[in-house]
Amino acid sequence: MSLVSAATDIAQAQLSEALPRRWAHVQGVGRRAGQAAHLVPPSERDLLVASALLHDVGYAPTVAKSGFHPLDGARYLRELGMPTRLCALVAHHSCAYREAELRGLSADIAEWQDEQTILRDVLWWADMTTTPDGLVVNVVDRIEEIQKRYGPEDLVTFFIRQATPELVAAVERTEERLRSVAIDYTAK
Repeated sequence: MSLVSAATDIAQAQLSEALPRRWAHVQGVGRRAGQAAHLVPPSERDLLVASALLHDVGYAPTVAKSGFHPLDGARYLRELGMPTRLCALVAHHSCAYREAELRGLSADIAEWQDEQTILRDVLWWADMTTTPDGLVVNVVDRIEEIQKRYGPEDLVTFFIRQATPELVAAVERTEERLRSVAIDYTAK
């Protein structure tokens, strides 16, 4: 079974019934990652799409342990024997280290290294340009939606405000790469 097929099965089993909106979101993030997969080497494309499909698996009621979904998801995936790099991408998706700091979980998330690669940027881009319902959105509207959904006093709102510059930068880097590739194709 391919990594993407395994990721799809895991995400569907954990999210489709328990959290159908989250399931719609991860499917949308997976589609977005697939659309930009040409930005990473062919050997990393399945890893990108699989991490997109699994980035929120830590929200599943049967997976959630600490209440911090990137950490819970990464640990769950490690228990399933998924590749360490996939676990690290899930643990560090969308600037999770900042929320880990606020939750006092920095040492826990440090189990995995944030690779700070193009692949990581594309994953963040896919997440931060996909609505909770799996539709495409711009990063500014996505950040605003997150703040509204959680409310002004929630820790997630505080986190997203802190993370905004890094999230926007990853999205902008990815969108610039997408434009450059499009230009390269038309120039030939």
